[in-house]
Amino acid sequence: MNVLAVYSIKGGVGKTSSAVNLAHTAARNGYRTLIWDLDPQGASSYYFRIKPKVKGGGKDLIAGKRELEGLIKGTDFENLHLLPADFSFRNLDLVLDAQKKPTRQLKKLLKPLAEDYDFIFLDCPPNISLLSEAVFEAADILLSPIIPTTLSLRTLEQLERFIEANGLNKLALIPFFSMVDRRKKMHRDIMETLSESHPEILATAIPYASDIERMGLKRMPLGGYIKNSPSTVAYDALWQEILNRANS
Repeated sequence: MNVLAVYSIKGGVGKTSSAVNLAHTAARNGYRTLIWDLDPQGASSYYFRIKPKVKGGGKDLIAGKRELEGLIKGTDFENLHLLPADFSFRNLDLVLDAQKKPTRQLKKLLKPLAEDYDFIFLDCPPNISLLSEAVFEAADILLSPIIPTTLSLRTLEQLERFIEANGLNKLALIPFFSMVDRRKKMHRDIMETLSESHPEILATAIPYASDIERMGLKRMPLGGYIKNSPSTVAYDALWQEILNRANS
């Protein structure tokens, strides 16, 4: 089981669309895949037409009164399951804070699923919080989408400093460019400069495209309603890069 957290300190960078599309791509390639929607807004749950509701909420979940296995929902796609969000997840920081070893709680919850899934994607809310720290402890890889803009780059630097300051040496931070508009000179220039200074950034960039925006209307991953477009090609290539990095 590989746990991949799709995370950014900054919102609005294509985090959820990337989590959903990468999970779908993994499942389409035959991997047993689970996506856990940890964001109380429940966008991933919405994309898969699943009600964002967890019986007992986050409090019962973290307290061990509910097991993840009993909360997992099937999707319309083979090999792909979802753990839906719940609006009570907005209080997960408080719930975790009441536990012993709070940052280890998500890892503990995920452990029983190790034999059931090849990849587990965590769709994470933005901001640095106690929940974020629990995600960092549970994840093998931290996939961080960045828009080629000044503010987005600043959040990447903040994330790098946090990981270093907290000794999270085993966590592989893998950034990738998201919502890229190659018509903009600033986007092109920042991508070139940052790729030189941060060789860990993946070569594949996800475009800013209308077919990705239609996910909200179609309520499904990109590959569910369009089979061949620059966006689907980009996600396929991005997934292959992630696989190569995970296996290296």
